[in-house]
Amino acid sequence: MATTRQLFVLRHAKSSWDDPKLADFDRPLGARGLKTAPLMGRELARRGWLPDLALVSSALRTRDTWRLVSAELPKKVPADFALALYEAAAADILAKVRQAKAKAGSLLVLGHNPGLEEFARQLAGDGSDAGALKKLEEKFPTSALARFDVDGDWADLTLGSARLTHCIRPKELG
Repeated sequence: MATTRQLFVLRHAKSSWDDPKLADFDRPLGARGLKTAPLMGRELARRGWLPDLALVSSALRTRDTWRLVSAELPKKVPADFALALYEAAAADILAKVRQAKAKAGSLLVLGHNPGLEEFARQLAGDGSDAGALKKLEEKFPTSALARFDVDGDWADLTLGSARLTHCIRPKELG
């Protein structure tokens, strides 16, 4: 019987556009992002959804999001900060996930739209929760989280092969 793994797809928190001179890569979190990132971390902890590893875009806003999310988790989670996830297309995100260590039973990917949302939409296959799928297809805003069940090894993951179980938006939490 295949091992069932959990994949968490998290969009970075709301960033600031206050300094037009900053390169996109270097934009920090805005006030709303500073509030919602810890909120999502607390929700992960509350539900017991604790990743064994986080794959995080190396852009400032994703690193800051991870810092705030991970501070709310009951255990330290190792993170791989990857430039390959910055402005990545769905296929590139899939390739990065497929390279994850087999011993990681649960994995969190933290990145950017539009690629991250496309990845989540394309990953959802048969057996996905209809309500979660509807929410994902409507909008995947900043700090949104999609949770998937994945059968088998990360190396064997294909688009359409995971079951979307939850789609949580920060405004639903408080």
